[in-house]
Amino acid sequence: MFLLPNWPREGFLLCPMSPEVQKLMLGLPKGSLEEATLQLFAKAGFPVSKSSRSYRPSFDDPSLDGRFIRAQEVARYVEHGFFDCGLTGQDWVQENAADVIQVCELIYSRASAQKSRWVLCVPEESPIKTAQDLAGKRIATELVETTRRWFKQQGVACEVEFSWGATEVKVPELADAIVDITETGSSIRANKLRIVATLLETTTVLVANKTAWANPTKRAKIEQLVLMLQGALAAQHMVGLKFNLPLAKLEKVSAALPALRNPTISPLSNKEWVAVETIIDARQAREFIPTLKASGAEGIVEYPINKLVY
Repeated sequence: MFLLPNWPREGFLLCPMSPEVQKLMLGLPKGSLEEATLQLFAKAGFPVSKSSRSYRPSFDDPSLDGRFIRAQEVARYVEHGFFDCGLTGQDWVQENAADVIQVCELIYSRASAQKSRWVLCVPEESPIKTAQDLAGKRIATELVETTRRWFKQQGVACEVEFSWGATEVKVPELADAIVDITETGSSIRANKLRIVATLLETTTVLVANKTAWANPTKRAKIEQLVLMLQGALAAQHMVGLKFNLPLAKLEKVSAALPALRNPTISPLSNKEWVAVETIIDARQAREFIPTLKASGAEGIVEYPINKLVY
């Protein structure tokens, strides 16, 4: 682990990284996104190891260092220079009004590969139908400042209070409505809540400190990370497919082939046959492989891919 001169051994967030340090300091999300982040980094070629209670990850890349911290705080510490870059949600960048560079979106989560939504919810039997019906009422949420701004834009004066968690159980006894995050809506339905409005959509983003982004060495490393992380995400639902095919069937099969790009076609020693290789959606493979077999294809191989870089 790299320690700056005069750094205390506890409280690693007490001072910014020195501009002379060329290691890239990463802020990684602790909590619900932690396991999905570890899996993504491993697939991208940057395996991260840590003990179950540790906040200090270990990288096999000597140019990387970092800490795990709550996603709600990452953007602030990136802005202040404690981290050169970090992974957090667009919602928390907005909530903290963090002055950072948003380098890219990385759409992944613990439950699905889709954006999450912050939604205004009330009990199913509540008479509240619109945001305007909440004038003078109490709303509980973790996303306090964003929620206050949203209600102000709606012209609704109400009380927005911070929720420390388990927000969905606070209505109707402790609050008249809540603003909570959902991916699939299953938790909303399970708690017998009804969505009144969507405040915003959010996903994971990689953000960079402005000074680090202006540093050529650090920017190059951030861009390398982005390339590999995006490549790993792009590959998650794709597979490689290769097979040998009679040349006479090539035109017909090529027309039906759900290829990502034009397939690679190579001659074989037998001039009446060709080898074909392509990348397709894994869900298409289960439908297309039987069609290939029926068309006379042989040696059909489906294989996983780790990264797909366009």
